[in-house]
Amino acid sequence: MRQFINNYGSVAMKVSITSKQQNNLMKRKEVSFSVDHSDIGGTPARAEVSNQLASLLKAKRELVYITNMQTKTGTMTTVGNANVYDSVEQAKNLEPKHIIARNAVPEKAEEPAQEEKAPEEPKKEE
Repeated sequence: MRQFINNYGSVAMKVSITSKQQNNLMKRKEVSFSVDHSDIGGTPARAEVSNQLASLLKAKRELVYITNMQTKTGTMTTVGNANVYDSVEQAKNLEPKHIIARNAVPEKAEEPAQEEKAPEEPKKEE
């Protein structure tokens, strides 16, 4: 069992790989994992877990697709499954569209552009 502890400021989340299997036909690794997030409190985001799985498996973030994550009732432990592909093209051919959408790399939120208001015309007194 491999573990990875990542610190987000003063908060730590531990990711453990419970099983790993190579699927040569699909050209991917099928991974089961568990996440101990007792220090964080809530269920971690898929992006955070994907980043940690990618570093544990020495793969690129774009090749890791989490298929499901479920928090065990009453605990601070999440279990899930992920697929790590050899190429992005292979992943797009095999993974369902909703899984690809869920695992899309989140874009950084840009600050909304402030719209310039047109100067108001002065009211004419009659």
